[in-house]
Amino acid sequence: MEAYMIFRDIAIIIVAAKLLGILARKLNVPQVVGEIVAGLLIGPSVLGLVNQSDFLSYMGEIGVILLMFSAGLGTNLKDLKKTGITAFLIALVGVIVPLICGTLLYMVFYGFSAIGSHEFFKAVFIGTILTATSVSITVQTLSEMGKLKTTLGTTIVSAAIIDDVIGIIVLAIVVGIGTGGENTNISVVVIRNLLFFIISGIGGVILYKLFKRLDNRYHHTQRIPILGLALCMALSYCAERYFGVADITGAFVAGVILCNIRDAEYIESKLNINSYMLFGPIFFAGIGIKTNIQGISPTIILFSICFVIVALLAKVVGCGTVAKLTKHSLNDSLKVGVGMMTRGEVALIVAQKGLSVGLLESVYFTPVIILIITSSILTPILLKFLYKRETRAV
Repeated sequence: MEAYMIFRDIAIIIVAAKLLGILARKLNVPQVVGEIVAGLLIGPSVLGLVNQSDFLSYMGEIGVILLMFSAGLGTNLKDLKKTGITAFLIALVGVIVPLICGTLLYMVFYGFSAIGSHEFFKAVFIGTILTATSVSITVQTLSEMGKLKTTLGTTIVSAAIIDDVIGIIVLAIVVGIGTGGENTNISVVVIRNLLFFIISGIGGVILYKLFKRLDNRYHHTQRIPILGLALCMALSYCAERYFGVADITGAFVAGVILCNIRDAEYIESKLNINSYMLFGPIFFAGIGIKTNIQGISPTIILFSICFVIVALLAKVVGCGTVAKLTKHSLNDSLKVGVGMMTRGEVALIVAQKGLSVGLLESVYFTPVIILIITSSILTPILLKFLYKRETRAV
């Protein structure tokens, strides 16, 4: 393909992604859903205006790195400390139950495979996708009702943040083991992951202090976001190159290291300009371009329905049960479960990583997209119903 054709493709992607993104937002559906649908329409499956290329793949990879860096920057470590053990337990079970349920779901449809086989890890990866929680819809709903700053609201948000951290660790381990072949030593993969997080933790403290000093000296100057971006890219590289950990894990850790400096929001705002205008649309539209709707069969349709049901119930049952065991009322426990069942960007990022390493086929993006749409619509409705029911009871 001629080099200049890339400019045409990028122009088509940006316009289509933004138009469909705006339409999705007006329909109260996450904007990323519109961008994915845009990619589906302009891709080979429908209009064939844009085809996947190595260049677009690399641009999309940068986009996902920036998204995970931004997610790390948005982590509030102080809120995590406030809710403590309750949020951690909710998040932990909120990862374990969907992981097991998703794995079993795939095996029920496609057969039970020997533990350690490639097919087994494909099943585990389906479960890994279900571990992700996107709390943005929940935050917006709780904020509208004035419940965001309550103890329960803080618990839900904190649990969602911890959930993503645990999910990223699970992703790193599953990808490390699942792509290493049959002779992969599981203990070696786990040790390499542990080493990465230990070294990142120790080095993170040093880097945090260094950035804090730079931030105090050059507060609100562009050199801080530039250095932050350099740290993000460096950790992404080191994670993959030296530890065999997913690059997005390194990006997320870089964001967490910088999340408590004064200019954390400033760094995020500067990076989001590039992410919002260029890299983000290319990443999400790229998912649509790579999604093969022509390969959708009755089995995939049935799998998609079961996938959505299992994904929603696993979070409600898992997280809600822990909330009940930690002395929350039944109604509050249901709120926690419902608040944790939304899926969004992280689920797509995990799915994209699975596709790139050969643990997921493109046809399985369809159930993930349906899950995001369904959970985004149901969560606000159910949360408002639960809060109204509580008001009537009082």
